[in-house]
Amino acid sequence: MAEPPGRALRVVLDPGVLISALLSPRGTPARLYLLWLGGEFELVVCPHLIEELEGVLRRSKLRGLVTPDEIGEFVDVIRRAAITAENPVDAEAVSRDPGDNYLVALAQAANANHMVSGDKDLTSLRTVVPPVLSPAAFLDLL
Repeated sequence: MAEPPGRALRVVLDPGVLISALLSPRGTPARLYLLWLGGEFELVVCPHLIEELEGVLRRSKLRGLVTPDEIGEFVDVIRRAAITAENPVDAEAVSRDPGDNYLVALAQAANANHMVSGDKDLTSLRTVVPPVLSPAAFLDLL
């Protein structure tokens, strides 16, 4: 899928992919995070996605894995460098997990080229636009 010259790929990364990027610096999600920082694609977020990301990272079960400073720095980079869209309203029910519907609505409203997720509820969606790719499949595409 070739993009017109001058237009970077717009992508919505599931919060789980971003969390994995922070927790596993050698994994595929971390490579995607670094490629985003390097300008290989545009990351689209919304306030709800940022809140979910930060909330999960601050859960007690992750306390020993990342420090509050690391979390703050990570979320701040995303807040400052990503394209921030409005929270989607009235997200259509497309996923088995109702909590994922806002990601599809965000990607559609932002005219994203892809959504990237490791969540089976999202990767199993075959007819949704934009397509949902696994982190490995998106890395291969880049």
